[in-house]
This record gives sequence, structure tokens and C-alpha cells, in this order.
Amino acid sequence: MPLLKLKDLNLHYDEEGSGAPLLFIHGLGSSGLDWEYQQPVFALSYRVITVDLRGHGRSGTPKGPYSIPQMAADVLALLDHLGIAKAHVVGLSMGGAVAFQLAVDAPQRLSSMTIVNSAPYMILKTFREKSVIGLRLLILKLFGLPTMSKIISKKLFPDPAHQQLRDTFVERISRNDQAAYTASLKGLIGWSVKEQLASLNCPTLIISADQDYTPVSFKQEYIALLPNATLAVVPNSHHALPLERPEAFNQVLGEFLAAQAAR
Repeated sequence: MPLLKLKDLNLHYDEEGSGAPLLFIHGLGSSGLDWEYQQPVFALSYRVITVDLRGHGRSGTPKGPYSIPQMAADVLALLDHLGIAKAHVVGLSMGGAVAFQLAVDAPQRLSSMTIVNSAPYMILKTFREKSVIGLRLLILKLFGLPTMSKIISKKLFPDPAHQQLRDTFVERISRNDQAAYTASLKGLIGWSVKEQLASLNCPTLIISADQDYTPVSFKQEYIALLPNATLAVVPNSHHALPLERPEAFNQVLGEFLAAQAAR
């Protein structure tokens, strides 16, 4: 089991294939297993790296607080450890936040950036936004991760045919250390790199599910602030797009990466 020993934790990662480095960063409460339908496909052409962020998967769960800059620093240390000067970076949800932070902190290390159902900030402004996060924290405190994950799974995979995906999601989320999950969620709240978007020149693809938590119009708003970004919308899909519709996702990502290679 490959581990990178950092100051306060062991960081778990996997790699497969050879070629240009392609780093996948998972979402909140998950792990590198988010990319089980991408890793074998893209490893045919790329050096694919998946990582378990601090507090997730098989990585360590140091005491919080956690932050997005801290997670980005962990990932940057992993790239250094693997001798990778530049990588294509793909981030889902919270992983997208980490990718944005990487692009701000070390822009020279990104060949391209793909953001999946995510945003460059999580500033809670409206009552609804605050109540959604507040309710999740309350459910966590009162009932624990298994109950909360069952509730979320029905929103991520509403199709009756996706029962196996729901069951797998619940099982994976429930493995997490609850304190680490809570610290990760709190680390997102108030985070922002919105003011730095105009300086991010690396080729960027924003992939949005048409039925994501936030509407496509929200992504269009922040794409307008990025100098070198395009938007791809995948129909009939939800927040956990790479798991729910892997073939469609892989096609969109593959075409973007191929275009970067051609350039």
C-alpha cells in the first residue's frame, strides 16, 4: 500500500499506467475509489494517480481543523514525492476545491485542470445555503455518518436502477472517521479563491451535471472569470457524475485531454 509520510499523517495514493501524469482528487467523505471507472480507462494512455485526502480513505486522520489550502499542500507534496513537475488535475466536488487551490498556489504544476460539479468558493450567503450545511452537521452529530450517507445517497443516485451505487456509497462513507469528515466539511465553509480566478491561465474544463446541487448557470457565472475555461454539461446526471455516468464522463474528459496533447 503506497504511503507518503508527511509531518502529521500518512497519505495514501495509487498509481497505474504510464505517460503524462493525470491526478484525480475525490470528493468529501470518499476516497480514490471515486475514480474506479476512470483509472483503468485512462491508465491506458496516462500515468494515473489517485489520492486519499487527509481524513479520508486509507490516509491518516489527524486531529482537525482541516483546510482546503492544507489539503492542496498535501497533494503538492505527493507530486514532489513522485517526481512529477506538471500534471493534468481532475477534481470532483471538494476535490475540485483542492484543484482550484493548487492552481492558485502552484500554477506552474498544472498542465490542465478539470473541475467536476464544484466551485472556486463556498461562502454561505443565503438562509437556504446555511440551513443545508447546518442540517448536515446536525444529522452528523445526532445520528452519525451511516444515517447521513443514506440520506445523501438518494439524492446522488435517484434512479431506482442505481441501488448498488447507493449501497456502495453508504458503505464507503460510513468507513470514515466522523471527526475527520466533520473537520473536512467545516474546512470548506468560508473557503474561496474567487478573487484569484483571473490569474489562472491553465487550460480548464468545467464539467457539470445538468442536475447537480448547483445549477449550470452558477458554473457559467464563475467560468466568465476564468481566462481559459470551457464548460461541458452532461445530461441526465447528478452530483456523483463519474460514478453515475462513467462512459459519458470519460468521453468528455478524454476529448479535453486529447485536445491538450494536440496543442
